[in-house]
Amino acid sequence: MGGFVEGADRHQASFLPACLEDYVEADNPVRIIDAFVDELDLAKLGFERVQPAATGRP
Repeated sequence: MGGFVEGADRHQASFLPACLEDYVEADNPVRIIDAFVDELDLAKLGFERVQPAATGRP
């Protein structure tokens, strides 16, 4: 696979909704999954190129 392009910042305002966070309620269980995934050390798990290049792309 050729790499990845980093996704949009979830706090970035956009047209609809005003913020991506508006899609998910504060007490939605998906926030637990989000917090768990954010804490994973992808490099230790064997993923390559987990740190984006200075340009934001690998």
